[in-house]
Amino acid sequence: MPTMTPGERHESVLSFLEHRKSVPLSQFRGPGPDEPTLRRLIGIATRVPDHGRLEPWRFIIYRPEHGARIGEALAELALRRNPQMREDELDRERKRLSRAPVAVGVVSTAAEHERIPVWEQFLSAGAAAMNLVTAATAHGYAVNWVTGWYSDDAEARAVLGLSPHERMAGIVHIGDYDTMVPDRPRPDTDALISTYGGPARA
Repeated sequence: MPTMTPGERHESVLSFLEHRKSVPLSQFRGPGPDEPTLRRLIGIATRVPDHGRLEPWRFIIYRPEHGARIGEALAELALRRNPQMREDELDRERKRLSRAPVAVGVVSTAAEHERIPVWEQFLSAGAAAMNLVTAATAHGYAVNWVTGWYSDDAEARAVLGLSPHERMAGIVHIGDYDTMVPDRPRPDTDALISTYGGPARA
């Protein structure tokens, strides 16, 4: 089993992280990961900061056959929210969870705790989602992390299999692809960095 050595540098990992990018869902193909591979990827996803070892997250696997049923329910719900929706818009709702061979819902199970705030637990779920994205990309898969209106709608969350107190940190779509993906413009790092200069002024 590989171990981390203090001070050891993994240049190949750093280079990979410097060039990681998402694949548009329109480019996804099958077959995607098999069950053992998916389990391994989710296992990697759990290796995240988790204050108090609360494990404030869980994972829901959505296959295309689930996506079709969920999509119909989401389209019906969306139409109730907006009766003016066009047929092409409804069709997009129907395909929300059918665009990849597998999608994984990363669910925040954050709850009130005497020491650890809910927002910190939710961040841990976000870290789990990013770990899953990174692991699946490193395996060579097409990956795209999506949220959407249905992640922040109580009825839609129920359709997706969440309990009332749970929130969707993100849905990670995983598949194969056969087309090179150009990079997008990235932030100017220098513009985002500052050195602490004392308390902020109102």
